[in-house]
Amino acid sequence: MIQRFITLGEGYNDLYELLELGRSNQSRVHMLLRLDTAYDNQEKSSLVLVLTPASPGKMMPLYICLEGIHNPDIRATERYLLFEQLSKELNMPIYKLKVKSSREFEEKDLYFQYLIGVLRMNRYIPPLT
Repeated sequence: MIQRFITLGEGYNDLYELLELGRSNQSRVHMLLRLDTAYDNQEKSSLVLVLTPASPGKMMPLYICLEGIHNPDIRATERYLLFEQLSKELNMPIYKLKVKSSREFEEKDLYFQYLIGVLRMNRYIPPLT
């Protein structure tokens, strides 16, 4: 199974697209994630919607709004409250992880490989088969 991050943006208007993807694909939602990170003395969060592969496909998409939301444990925002609302609508928890910042990597692809490794190690997504 291929697992691939699809970047929607940094969590401004693209967050609404992430929410709509979750609502319109309710039967495929595998999990909701919040990835917390710190850079330049700022605490930021990435919001991730993980879908199961489409039938008969073999790709597990991970839609991400990358490091554009303030960490809600420090400063709650309306955008994060919308993500929490989606969690309630889908009756699914939001899983939280502390990860490195994407700015610590030369390329986004390397960062996404790192995240996939972290998610597999924590058994949030299945291993490569």
